[in-house]
Amino acid sequence: MATGIDFGTTNSVIAQWNGDEVEPLPLDSDHLDADWFYPSFEKLFPSVVGQSSLRQGLLYGWEAKLRSQRTIEACKRMLKSDGAIEVGSRRFPATSVASGVFAAIRERADAVFTEIDNAVITVPANAKGGARYRTRAAANAAGIQVKALLNEPTAAALAYMHHIQEDGTIMVFDWGGGTIDVTILEHVDGFFHEKISHGITQLGGIEIDKRLRNLILGKLKRIPDFGSAEKKTLDLAIERTKIRLSTEESVHVDIPGGLPVEVTRPELEEAISDLVEAALQPARRCLNELGIKPKEVDDILMIGGTSQIPCVRRAVERLMDDETVNPELCDPMTAVAEGAAVAAALFDREIEGTLKVTSMYALGTTHRPGGRNGPEVFSPLIKAGSPLPAIRTKSYTPNADTARQLSIPVWEADPEKPLDDPENFQLTTLEVKYPRPTPRKEAEFELEYTYTEEGLLQVKATLVETGEILLDEEIQDFTHGGCPSTDEIRAHLRELPLTPPLRNAPRPAAPSEVDAPEKGPTTGRSFVVDGSNIAWLSKFRDRGEKPSLVRLTDAVRALAAEHPHASITVFVDPAFRHQIDPSEHMALVEAISKGQIVQVPAGTHGKADRSVVELAGRTNATVVTNDNYAELQDDHPWLLEEGRVLGAQYAGGIWMFLPRTPVRRRRI
Repeated sequence: MATGIDFGTTNSVIAQWNGDEVEPLPLDSDHLDADWFYPSFEKLFPSVVGQSSLRQGLLYGWEAKLRSQRTIEACKRMLKSDGAIEVGSRRFPATSVASGVFAAIRERADAVFTEIDNAVITVPANAKGGARYRTRAAANAAGIQVKALLNEPTAAALAYMHHIQEDGTIMVFDWGGGTIDVTILEHVDGFFHEKISHGITQLGGIEIDKRLRNLILGKLKRIPDFGSAEKKTLDLAIERTKIRLSTEESVHVDIPGGLPVEVTRPELEEAISDLVEAALQPARRCLNELGIKPKEVDDILMIGGTSQIPCVRRAVERLMDDETVNPELCDPMTAVAEGAAVAAALFDREIEGTLKVTSMYALGTTHRPGGRNGPEVFSPLIKAGSPLPAIRTKSYTPNADTARQLSIPVWEADPEKPLDDPENFQLTTLEVKYPRPTPRKEAEFELEYTYTEEGLLQVKATLVETGEILLDEEIQDFTHGGCPSTDEIRAHLRELPLTPPLRNAPRPAAPSEVDAPEKGPTTGRSFVVDGSNIAWLSKFRDRGEKPSLVRLTDAVRALAAEHPHASITVFVDPAFRHQIDPSEHMALVEAISKGQIVQVPAGTHGKADRSVVELAGRTNATVVTNDNYAELQDDHPWLLEEGRVLGAQYAGGIWMFLPRTPVRRRRI
């Protein structure tokens, strides 16, 4: 299948083209806790590596984020220079740690019967050549062949335009966990022209979390002495609070070792106002440098989790004097991966169309027009905004006679800025070596620069006099840190073992079994409880009543007492946590974490009903429910057999479980 991967700083998303449409894959949704069940979160794979004292090897995804003592996050940010990351007692290149994340994604895909052997992978629009190459190297070492590296804003616009099929000028405001990128694109007859892009590489949700942390701790009279476990709990609480404040006016935050603290949305907005203002600067710069007015932009796409903070969306709408695209038309969490999957389908000719991308940076070399002691000046060869692939050739001749080699600095830079501007980046220094001492008049060579569609650089130096090839390679050795070879990364992966996820855990215990005395052998009878059904007082649903976790727990205890040696499994829907009273949330989380209740993964067809019936059918168990399962009867006719279903009734302070036959589905 054509696959797209949005490799994000905080979360990654994987999508595939299934022949008719793009489908984001909930690869890790079975490890998503109830407290993290927010829109589209079941489709996220946290770009996190974790270590747990209870498990050997390393954890990835939601297990790493929620169930490890120590987490390693934002390895994507460190791909800019391949900085070292400490894992246990060892230090590994960021490329190798990122490769571990890709390997975990591939393993999760295998576990749900889909393959990810190749993919289009997205990178920030302002990612320099080194970060692009390391991203590709990390994926390749994990067994994922990279068809192309696609800029994230282009991918988001591609997903949006694939739905609406219109031409126009689009601004993509992409603010995620690590970076802010603003790109203006033009879409005409299937062609995407990235006209301009500006961003800030160290400004994202991570920085907002820091502000929120300071805000919360500033409300305490005394800051508790946090251990490592408490710090991890606090970090998760802060991130969750940030998410909740996008839809709630105030949130009570539980502080480890302290009293709950209330934080309001206006307080957060005030604390991050300067960050929001800074995030608008790339948008202003794009408009100014293109010389266009906001009204000349047709659509504004808000991409990334940080872009969904209400005050951020309002600020962009004020700047552009226009409404942003509704998130329902362009999912801020999954659009980038969806666009990458569309691009993959275009490359595979599964979709008709053409995808044309352009360079984000000017590529060139430097020289000193004032002589050896003069200032160094950037000389562009390939201009920013050039359609890719782009090829340029330049001739070079050494100053000295019989030189053995010539050093050529290669930069990605903005010709309008001083060379030492932080946005300018020296990719590498090319060392072109002569095979023998060569007189100056015979030493001229032509150096061909090729910017590939992936934004990577290939160089080829040819001696003019003889046609000899002096250099022919793809740039891998970068000025600000190289990249380990594929063999080195794979060797590191063997030292960064992936812990198998807890998919085939023993059947969950009923609440009554927790900390209970050891019982004798089971009778062999087993029950599967439709918890989402039993938790309701059905006759009061129309009055706005809520399901009750206490009611469900009482029912399961009564069932276990009536059948003391039976196996009992309890299922609830993904939305169950949002339906019960907030006072029961923590008890539900604890019950799920202990295996007393199974929350089915978000996106499961038929939700808990389907899981209840599937398990009961495979284990010859008795279903406990008051539902008729009308839509499941055709596939599971045994539901109508006598004794296969028990109804649950609560009367006179007593739970009764009586045989019932579901009402047969009426056929039309």
